[in-house]
Amino acid sequence: MVDSTIEAIATTPPQSYGRRALKRFLKRPMAVLGLAFLVLLALIVIFGPLISPYSFDGQDFSLIGSPGPMTAEHWLGTDELGRDALTRLIYGGRVSLAVGLAGAIISTLVGTVVGAFAGFYRGWTDTLLMRFTDVMLSIPTLPLVLLLSGLFRPGPVLLVAIVGTLIWMGTARLVRSQFMALREREFVEAARALGAGGFRLMFRHILPTAIGPITVAATLAVGSAIMLESALSFLGFGIQPPVPTWGNLLNSASSWLSVAPWLAIPPGLCILFTVLSVNFLGDGLRDALEPKE
Repeated sequence: MVDSTIEAIATTPPQSYGRRALKRFLKRPMAVLGLAFLVLLALIVIFGPLISPYSFDGQDFSLIGSPGPMTAEHWLGTDELGRDALTRLIYGGRVSLAVGLAGAIISTLVGTVVGAFAGFYRGWTDTLLMRFTDVMLSIPTLPLVLLLSGLFRPGPVLLVAIVGTLIWMGTARLVRSQFMALREREFVEAARALGAGGFRLMFRHILPTAIGPITVAATLAVGSAIMLESALSFLGFGIQPPVPTWGNLLNSASSWLSVAPWLAIPPGLCILFTVLSVNFLGDGLRDALEPKE
């Protein structure tokens, strides 16, 4: 009996790191639920405007003047300009998610490069880059973004650049700590002994080993970027109407909150559940990619 058990264990192929991480991730129900919500939301905002009978800026002139009620033709009613609220909500989700995702990608790239150089080369390079990071952290992000947005009145592309270049500092610190720990490992010393240069050591040998924490940081940056874009648009400094985003939909609906709350509640709930889902997904990825056991 013992021999057969030992033989069964010996003949069982070892699971790959990816499969073990997937099994750990699937044991986190909130992370799985968050991922399912984000996938469903992405499908809705991508394909919803294609099948909607209305355009995001199309007007029904018979309904202009005040928000319209929820009807079979307009499930979430219409705004004061006679535009279908559901279509604008879906299209606004497309813009908000795109800005959040692109901003997170930029912030992750910037933070990874800064943290990699600081952690690998150390010395004056580390001092210079980390002091610059500390200066950026000491500046309140929202007032700085408000100032830049007020000066340039950004469209989607410029807003993505502004958001992405102002939320990279946490990723830079994380990557720096990972590179400082990994640069002394045996596989790095072996690659260095074989003649690998600094860039090859950083981006061919160390970076793939640190990809787990970077992935988690990138996931959480999406939520931060969505919140920042929504706050800017709500305050009137982000993407300007008639292009809808969840933030400027909330701004427009705030004037009619007492008579048409159905215009404000859906975009607010979309922001809330999207950011919660991103955070749940990030927590699940952290537990899956960096197990404590």
